[in-house]
Amino acid sequence: MLAGKRIVLGVTGGIAAYKAVEISRRLVDAGAHVVPVMTAGAEHFIGATTLSALASEPVKTRLWDDPDTPIPHTRLGQGADLILVAPATARVIAAYRIGLSTDLLTNVLLATRAPVMMCPAMHTEMWEHPAVVDNIAALRDRGVHIVDPESGRLAGGDTGAGRLASPEVIVAAVQRLLSPGDMAGLRVVISAGGTREPIDAVRVIANRSSGKQGYALAAEAAERGASVTLVSTVDLVAPPGVAVQRVETAAEMQSAMERLAPVSDVVVMAAAVADFRPVTAVDRKLKKHDGVPQIVLEPTPDILAGLGARKPRRQILVGFAAETDDLEANARRKLDEKHLDMIVANDVGAPQTGFQHDTNAVTIFSPDAPAFVVPLADKRTIAAAVFDRVVSMRVSAHPT
Repeated sequence: MLAGKRIVLGVTGGIAAYKAVEISRRLVDAGAHVVPVMTAGAEHFIGATTLSALASEPVKTRLWDDPDTPIPHTRLGQGADLILVAPATARVIAAYRIGLSTDLLTNVLLATRAPVMMCPAMHTEMWEHPAVVDNIAALRDRGVHIVDPESGRLAGGDTGAGRLASPEVIVAAVQRLLSPGDMAGLRVVISAGGTREPIDAVRVIANRSSGKQGYALAAEAAERGASVTLVSTVDLVAPPGVAVQRVETAAEMQSAMERLAPVSDVVVMAAAVADFRPVTAVDRKLKKHDGVPQIVLEPTPDILAGLGARKPRRQILVGFAAETDDLEANARRKLDEKHLDMIVANDVGAPQTGFQHDTNAVTIFSPDAPAFVVPLADKRTIAAAVFDRVVSMRVSAHPT
């Protein structure tokens, strides 16, 4: 995701400086090489040792005390893929706007042609002050990427706008900025989770789907620039920038998907939809003393087949198939019968794959193409492989 990217992380003197430690950890975990630069003010809030331990290099603080690098601001500025300032105080925002170089960080900001992302954090009164508003507007006009602060509890106990955006939001913004952007402008709808079909007021017919793969797909598509809507039956935290529509039953999922699919460029049915539902659901709890109930089942609608039958000409439709035997035969049959562009099949009986796990191993099938095997990996890696194929299909079908 960020492998090979060199990020200078500027940390300034605000109480939110402690969040920079988590931001650094997340960036490193995503593959980035993080070089931390702390201002003198930041050293009042966090220790350089803590940040050095979780970054890729020791913290830089001074312009003149590095014997190996006589002009560190030039080296850091020229070698960076991104300068990220989190938190960005009103002082540093103002200095950057007017080109005032007073310390290592402000010198780095002026000595780079890399993208700059600033994440302001300050009290509401400061964030709303006309001078700060003007400074932020001027930086936006210059192409500086601003991650707006959130509203919430601030230092001192008061509440309002100005709290530093959460580390996951900031890292997601970095990933979107530095990602290939090969899905920019595309509208993507993804289903996730297992449907729940009511038997009575308490009991349901359900399955073991956790929705994790669908959410990984949504996060990947969003970071590659797509506008993503997730139709979900599970209550997981939505990836930044992804719209979520909650559903529960197959009928509710069918309604949502049929409404969203016609205006989408890519449709991914990753949800595990129940194959059967009770003909009649009782609106009260069935009691054991009343005897064993006779539950008559009927098929649920085949949402994927319906989407395939009405698929717009340039849309790419992706299905998922959870199998326990004859994986390739079953997957290729569904690929053909449901008019899919791609189907992602996995053996849910294999170790560490399928429902509930954080990992998966899949085989991707598409018409007139050999099977593409993705060995056991985390579900985000699986998502990247799926959308790599989607992008390749779009390029082949509509070369520029």
